[in-house]
Amino acid sequence: MPDPTSEQDYLAAYDIHQFDVPLTTVDLCIFTLLEDTLQVLVVKRADFPFKDRWALPGGFIDVHRDAELESTARRILAAKTGVSSPYLEQMETIGNAHRDPRGWALTVVYFALVPVSRVKVQTTRVAEAKWAPVEAVEKWDLAFDHANLLTRAVARLRSKVGYSTLPIHIMPETFTLGELQRAYEIIMGRKVDKKAFRRRIEASGLLEETGEKRQDKTRPAKVYRVKAGMETFFYTRTI
Repeated sequence: MPDPTSEQDYLAAYDIHQFDVPLTTVDLCIFTLLEDTLQVLVVKRADFPFKDRWALPGGFIDVHRDAELESTARRILAAKTGVSSPYLEQMETIGNAHRDPRGWALTVVYFALVPVSRVKVQTTRVAEAKWAPVEAVEKWDLAFDHANLLTRAVARLRSKVGYSTLPIHIMPETFTLGELQRAYEIIMGRKVDKKAFRRRIEASGLLEETGEKRQDKTRPAKVYRVKAGMETFFYTRTI
């Protein structure tokens, strides 16, 4: 190729495949609360490699459809759950020559929080998809390096819940403070002091009363919802 006379000429003639391109995917750890446990969405692969093995939902970046990495994550999330606007966070990027038998591969890992009431699990291009308790899935022989990805995502989630209001994104539209505290305890895997918890929630200013009451464990309890336009609140100290 003759020397280009301008950057426009250079880019027009440039071949992206003159260098090896790694396999590039986005994988998602999608969490919800179901049956009083923290659960994660898993899919059974319909194709090789790892056919009929359970895995995290994921897929290749579509350079013609996805404007950015988050676009890929949201497209995959919507395809698997029907949910388009949950809490979604990029966790980390992992790449090496061993995680995928097809070749050198990297993945950008996201985790998402969704209330189970909003989800309609999809099975497009997979043999099966289902919610399963995190504690059980962590012991499964997942495809690729997904067991490691899940372990890392659970650790990040539990750590972040300790200094934020992240569990509001996994709750139904309305809830009591007791139900919200229970969500914290399920995710963190330990009890939380009731008085300290309620002081923190009040300090966040995220919630508003609906004017309704719901029978809690021992008495009627006020029902709350997240104020319109409010986002996750971060504390300076862990609970």
